[in-house]
Amino acid sequence: MYLWMTAAVAAYFIKGLCGFANTLVFTTILSFGTPNADISPIDLLLGYPSNLLLIWKNRKSLDPKVFLPLAALVLAGSIPGALLLKNVDTRMIKLVFGVVVAALGAEMILREYSRRGVRSSRLALAVIGVASGVLCGLFGVGALLAAYVSRVTEKSSAFKANICAVLIVDNTFRMILYGALHILTLDALKMSLVLFPFGCLGLFAGMKCSSRVSDKAVRRVTAVLLVLSGVSLILKNL
Repeated sequence: MYLWMTAAVAAYFIKGLCGFANTLVFTTILSFGTPNADISPIDLLLGYPSNLLLIWKNRKSLDPKVFLPLAALVLAGSIPGALLLKNVDTRMIKLVFGVVVAALGAEMILREYSRRGVRSSRLALAVIGVASGVLCGLFGVGALLAAYVSRVTEKSSAFKANICAVLIVDNTFRMILYGALHILTLDALKMSLVLFPFGCLGLFAGMKCSSRVSDKAVRRVTAVLLVLSGVSLILKNL
């Protein structure tokens, strides 16, 4: 239980700090000893109110041209992702997850140190959206969305508002889908209620720190942590 509490504080501190990556942190900490099918529903229940809060706090920066197309594409990939979660071997899930995490972190590092920002094409938007939908259904991971949203927003408030708007659409759909597939259980609800105060503690601490730490420093630290956690999962499950 102490590991779950620690994971909730750490994951939602990152959520409050940079608006995403809570699932990456939460799953990375817990997935060495717990099946993803048991982790994802709990993180979904914890993440829903945090997304709503960040949307409300940054509501003036919402841009329908950014979040609506991504939300539609994410929904298109959520059903196959959720079905894979129920039927794919756990070890393979962890290996794929590690590759995704490491690749995301490496992409973020390269982009941070490039001299010029890179805009994604419409084709790239479609690929990222559908891939993110599958990953959202499979792991609850919306982090690939960050690779695109960070390119089309400039301020931290705009990034948080728009990525959380996409995630709340996905969260609502997955709650219904997980319930229908019996992935979302009463035990998951009970565990999420126990962990809720710890998630809130991490979230508000992260939000407080975000006003004092530069966006560039937050992005670089997060990217390095993602690469390290992804590599460790890959090595453990080869």
